[in-house]
Amino acid sequence: MGREFLDLFENWAHTYDTTVNGQDTEYKEVFVRYDQILEAVTNKSGLVVLEFGVGTGNLTQKLIVSGKKVYGIEPSAPMREKALNKLSADALLADGDFISFPKPLEDIDTIVSTYAFHHLTDNEKNQAISSYSNLLKKNGKIVFADTVFVDEFAHKQMIKKATQQNYFNLAKDLETEYYTTLSVLKTIFEDNGFTVTFTQMNDFVWLSEAVKK
Repeated sequence: MGREFLDLFENWAHTYDTTVNGQDTEYKEVFVRYDQILEAVTNKSGLVVLEFGVGTGNLTQKLIVSGKKVYGIEPSAPMREKALNKLSADALLADGDFISFPKPLEDIDTIVSTYAFHHLTDNEKNQAISSYSNLLKKNGKIVFADTVFVDEFAHKQMIKKATQQNYFNLAKDLETEYYTTLSVLKTIFEDNGFTVTFTQMNDFVWLSEAVKK
C-alpha cells in the first residue's frame, strides 16, 4: 500500500521542498513546471477534496487558498508536521494511505494526488480506484499528477538515460518503485466506471483526469 517506502519520506521531509523547487540536480527534470502542475490539479478540482499523499502541504495550500475544503491523507508523521506548519490551523490532515484511510464525514466531489500514486503496485492501484468509485457520485473526479510512462520501452529508456547521466539515485528510484504505463492506468480507470484523459506535463509527469460515469 505504499508504506514500504515510508522510511524514504521520513528522511526526505526536511529537504522535500528544496527538491521540488529544482535544487536537486538528479530530480530537477522530474519537477519541471512543478508549480504549474499543482495549479492544474487545483483548477480541475471541485469544492470538497480528498487529497492523498499531502507531503509538506504544497498542493493542499493551493487548494485551500482557492476556497476548497480539503481532507488530507499522509502516512508520514514528519511530512504531516511540515504540512501543518505551512497550513492554517484548521487544516484537516490524518494518518492514512491510498487504501486505508479515514473516510470524510461529508460527500466529496474530487480526489487528488501529486507525485505519489506510483508507490502502489498496479493491483493496489486498481484496489484504490475501485474504492474511490464507491466514494464518488456521478461526475465526481479523480485528478492525479504522477510519473507515468507511455509504455515499458519508454520506462526502460528513462532508466538508461538516468544511468548515463550518473543520476544513480533517480535510476534506482525508477527501477524499484511501481511506475506504470498510460494503457494500464486507462484500463484501471475504465474498469472502475471512469472516463479518463491524460495530459503530459513534463518528461516524467502526466495529469490524469478521470470522471465517474
